[in-house]
Amino acid sequence: MFWHDVPARAWFATLALGCVGLVAAGLQLQLQLSLAPCPLCIFQRVLYLAVAVVALCGVLWPCARLAWWGLVALLGLAGTAVAAYQTWMQAYPHLAPACSLTDPNAIERLVDWLGTRWPSLFLATGFCTSRDWIFLGLSMANWSVIVFAGITAYALLLAARGR
Repeated sequence: MFWHDVPARAWFATLALGCVGLVAAGLQLQLQLSLAPCPLCIFQRVLYLAVAVVALCGVLWPCARLAWWGLVALLGLAGTAVAAYQTWMQAYPHLAPACSLTDPNAIERLVDWLGTRWPSLFLATGFCTSRDWIFLGLSMANWSVIVFAGITAYALLLAARGR
């Protein structure tokens, strides 16, 4: 198979560029369509950037690639869980707790802190139950579930390749 011939650095670089591209696309949609991201949206953005940073570590230090793939897989699972929770909130808004209207949890405190430091990238002004952007019948949170699950699968497949 051709994928055995591709160096680990190329796989890590592809993942890092893909995650940065997703964040850039999300920012562009936010600006063009005047979308208001919620705390969970911003936290997913943070997780995409964390995956990109870990992938860059894999580019710089490929000798520890199994550790990097493991960390990417964990971040992918965390992102899948957060996006799935937001998907549930959007599907059942009457059952969902009011994001940003109750005492802030750890995620909301982190997002608030980041939003004060870099508002153009991390300021959360929307509600987690809002489905403001729909593409092919799926909200941004729905797409994020798919992408994070794909990142997890990507990491696990390439970790298995590295053994």
